[in-house]
Amino acid sequence: MEKIMNVDYRPLFKLTNFLIIIMLLIIPLQIIIFSLYPPPNTVEGFFELYKSNVFLGLLSLDFLYLINNTIMIILYLSLFVALYKDSPLTVLIAFILGIVGLVCYYGSNPSFEILNLSRKFFDANINDQIIYIAAGETLLAGYSGTSFNVYYVLNTICLLMFSYTLIKSPIFKKTVGYWALASGFFMIIPSSAGMIGLIFSLLSLIPWVVFIGLLRLEFKNKFSL
Repeated sequence: MEKIMNVDYRPLFKLTNFLIIIMLLIIPLQIIIFSLYPPPNTVEGFFELYKSNVFLGLLSLDFLYLINNTIMIILYLSLFVALYKDSPLTVLIAFILGIVGLVCYYGSNPSFEILNLSRKFFDANINDQIIYIAAGETLLAGYSGTSFNVYYVLNTICLLMFSYTLIKSPIFKKTVGYWALASGFFMIIPSSAGMIGLIFSLLSLIPWVVFIGLLRLEFKNKFSL
């Protein structure tokens, strides 16, 4: 169990276990921030927020998700390595889809672009400010546009494929795969699909937290970390 494909991957699993702890901290932190400081509804509102508090402005545009999704790269890699012997083709496709989806998310997140526009907006004269408002509107439209939806759909498929493999795997407990499957089910409707999408997105977090918590224990117990 300590070696897969003749390589010792225990350092990878140790890193993943550490990063899962960070992820488990990020999720409630993001919810708390959004509850206490709901993001503005307008571009001008974001410009004002960035002017008054740059860090809160970044958080309002999901800066923490940039960190979270970087962790996801390592998590997907660990799942790929751990499950490769059981279902090599399935986990390879899942890994590729997951990585492509995560790359799409980086392109959709406008947190630093809005920061840059905010600074230019307040430096510009009144007649020129409309230019930066229009640019901000374009960025916010893309924030929940094609790239984001591709990210969401591909990562849903990725999670469902990994959950299927986890359930079939003789290495992991089936409950780990079932919790992943439950999270993937609630991710079928993208969070950008109005109120129902938002509700399903929040509901998906409950089984997701259980899933990664159990996965961390499985990595620790099965690979002698």
